[in-house]
Amino acid sequence: MAKNPIITHKYTADPAAIVHDDTVYLYVGHDEDEPGGVEFYVLNEWLVFSSTDMVNWKEEGVALNAKDFKWAKGDAWASQVIERDGKFYFYSTVEHATIPGKAIGVAVSDSPTGPFVDAKGEALITNDMTTDRPISWDDIDPTVWIEEDGQAYLFWGNQSCKWVKLKDNMTEIEGEIHILDLPKFTEAPWIHKKGDWYYLSYAAEFPEKIAYAMSRSIEGPWEYKGILNELAGNSNTNHQAIIEYKGKDYFFYHNGGADVHGGSFRRSVCIDYLHYNEDGTLKRVVMTTEGVDPVE
Repeated sequence: MAKNPIITHKYTADPAAIVHDDTVYLYVGHDEDEPGGVEFYVLNEWLVFSSTDMVNWKEEGVALNAKDFKWAKGDAWASQVIERDGKFYFYSTVEHATIPGKAIGVAVSDSPTGPFVDAKGEALITNDMTTDRPISWDDIDPTVWIEEDGQAYLFWGNQSCKWVKLKDNMTEIEGEIHILDLPKFTEAPWIHKKGDWYYLSYAAEFPEKIAYAMSRSIEGPWEYKGILNELAGNSNTNHQAIIEYKGKDYFFYHNGGADVHGGSFRRSVCIDYLHYNEDGTLKRVVMTTEGVDPVE
């Protein structure tokens, strides 16, 4: 059996995970442990880990650095990777160098472990493209979903959840940007599907819990269903990823529990089980220190 947090030699945050060729790839932001401590988020790079049993995690190295986007000046905030037609697309949050505010970039690789390179040469989403919130950090936390017919969707946001269609090349948006009205939405949207139900989970309020909504369509309407995961220990933020792997469902999140120096700005990724009710609704995730059992 594993223990939570799953990675203890480095601080890790904002987990995103995919399954490819019977292997789970976990992408995380890397909270820096600066001398004397740090009282804000200092992240410069994204790390990637892999596992075939959900317990033993191999560090694959640095997937991408925020400044690998030449148009960005830093801040390797939350990201997500998705595979399409043999290529892996890395959607990530950075601070734009010339357009004030956070922005979303996309990098690409032929391998889930990278190296990833800027796929566009410019930002996919910039702060001046969304004006519904008068803040500079509302364009963060990208999550991508690809429908069976090939249509891709990008969801993201802080204080409001936004979505837009992506073109087949995965590097351009198509059509207008939509705003979702989700109760208590803060940030960190994540899309997954089970059976005929779509699930949109997200960080709610502050300090953050994870809430979720359900829909029969990726474009909604979405029905709010309540809290999925409670406050994550001594971390003000919470950020989830949800996958199915070898017949079981898993909920990734972060807390501040790696050691005595852990906290809101030195976070650590954990994994616990996700369970469904018969009607498709989600049971509240039980956060444990024991973690999950190894799978074969």
